[in-house]
Amino acid sequence: MTQLLIATNNKGKRLEIAALLADLEVELVTPGQVGIELEVEENGLTYAENALLKGRAFCKAARLLTLADDSGLEVEALGGLPGLHSSRFAQKPGATDADRRSLLLDRLQGTPLPWKAQFRCVVALVSPKGMEYLTEGVCPGEIIPQERGQNGFGYDPIFLLPDLGLTMAELSMDEKNRRSHRALAVLAAREALVRMAKLTSEG
Repeated sequence: MTQLLIATNNKGKRLEIAALLADLEVELVTPGQVGIELEVEENGLTYAENALLKGRAFCKAARLLTLADDSGLEVEALGGLPGLHSSRFAQKPGATDADRRSLLLDRLQGTPLPWKAQFRCVVALVSPKGMEYLTEGVCPGEIIPQERGQNGFGYDPIFLLPDLGLTMAELSMDEKNRRSHRALAVLAAREALVRMAKLTSEG
């Protein structure tokens, strides 16, 4: 069975991606399981560039078919920020997800509600044979001023899905994997993943 490296050190992301691909005939492995400790500088100008930077670096290090992603939160009232810099929005060393949420809400003070926003994710598949494939998923919603929910990570507790009346952090894993930006991007990559896994296994 072909191994697929999930190229992230973020446990929450790994769990979501693993749930989305659990039924495929690939063996999902993490960087830690294959002895890789790698921090890739995300200096691309787009989500696609960052996803490919990570995918190529992990694929080269592990010599395995690799799935990497880059994602961000785009808030209309902030001109699309934090966007590419969502995970690095709070500049202080050791900043937490809570710090980033707090800073975002501070920046939104004084702007009229609703605070329309969307999550965007680009998934990159990179094979040792040099094949590459990109997909994208977008999830629209709103930012709310109070945190709700214990699930998820990142900005999930303040990201509301208006049609459900729930934040991303109030969804179960199954619900999130039907709606989230990452789920949509990963699901769109499944067919290409199966094809690339077959070609990789053929040596």
